[in-house]
Amino acid sequence: MNDKGNKGGQRARRAATKVVTAGRDPKSHHGFVNPPVYHASTVLYPSAEDFAAHRARYQYGRRGTPTTEALELAVQELEGPQCAGVSLLPSGLAAISAALLAVLRAGDHLLMTDSTYQPTRNFCEQVLKRLGITTTYYDPLIGADIADLFQANTRLVYLESPGSLTFEIQDVSAIAKVTHDKGALVLMDNTWATPLYFRPLDHGVDLAIQAGTKYIGGHSDVMLGAVSANAATVAALKNFVRLGGLCEGPDDVYLGLRGLRTLDVRLERHYKSGVAVARWLETRPEVLRLLHPALPSHPQHAIWKRDFSGACGLFSMVLKPVPQRAVYAFLDTLELFGIGASWGGYESLAIPFDCAPIRTATTWAPGGPTVRLHIGLEAVEDLCADLERGFAAMAAAQ
Repeated sequence: MNDKGNKGGQRARRAATKVVTAGRDPKSHHGFVNPPVYHASTVLYPSAEDFAAHRARYQYGRRGTPTTEALELAVQELEGPQCAGVSLLPSGLAAISAALLAVLRAGDHLLMTDSTYQPTRNFCEQVLKRLGITTTYYDPLIGADIADLFQANTRLVYLESPGSLTFEIQDVSAIAKVTHDKGALVLMDNTWATPLYFRPLDHGVDLAIQAGTKYIGGHSDVMLGAVSANAATVAALKNFVRLGGLCEGPDDVYLGLRGLRTLDVRLERHYKSGVAVARWLETRPEVLRLLHPALPSHPQHAIWKRDFSGACGLFSMVLKPVPQRAVYAFLDTLELFGIGASWGGYESLAIPFDCAPIRTATTWAPGGPTVRLHIGLEAVEDLCADLERGFAAMAAAQ
């Protein structure tokens, strides 16, 4: 993503430069390149008058420190000019729940994509329902026809593009236009693309969510979430986070900052390697089809190409019908692909999944077993050789 135009009389910096410079001011820290890690609860005021007037840039540890401020400012700059503020949360799911609760009220109605991350669905069914908030799930490919699902009390529409596990690409701009015409808000989980490859707020999204645990951290060692808000929602977001006492630990913030500095080069490698492995998989006789938006074979490839400037290393494949034991033999034989629920780190991962039991607005019938892959930073040739050994084990187990 190349930013154009002028800001402060200078050419706007490109994303690759922003990930290195945003939220960083060595002059403020005695020349040290990285901001220090502030482990803090109590902040001392210079006088009783200042304390009584709450006159201090930093007031208490959970209200923010120079460390948290650095990462918030960096993410805000990556999100673009429509972003009015960022809040950090202890995990991606915490970012999702905080964004929802910041704008929903008892009696509201929520439209949720049927392809959403399962813990998001669990939150809707087990927490929002208890608070008197109803949820209707919709086909992620509905586009502007989502207008037909609005009720008098519909408060917001939630998107995840691509969809979790199944990678449907939503027409974000079309849905956002209808939603705003109806007087409602748009939330989106943008963890897959990050703001480097898709800036949701530029497409009409009001609150954009990232699990910083994934690509911002990049090393499978941090729990982190971020919510980016536009001018219409930033006050509600900041107020909810403050009232809820929600804050991120300083060491995780530091790891997020360190990961952010290499996000551009890592994500480019994940993107290129992911496409290369996916194209190789398309040639394999064991594979029925690939679920990768950057491939021309993907049903919504045209929308992805229109709206996104890249992809990450996460996609799924549908295998031709084989017994479950054969799928497990395939996975257990892999040496470079770990079996783990997260993604976004430097290592490759593979997990089996089945969306059929959790879909309610759509039917999931892919035609064979499904496996989600995360392509890490290993050599593509080694990864393909590892997958080939897995396919051999799968054949032997049938």
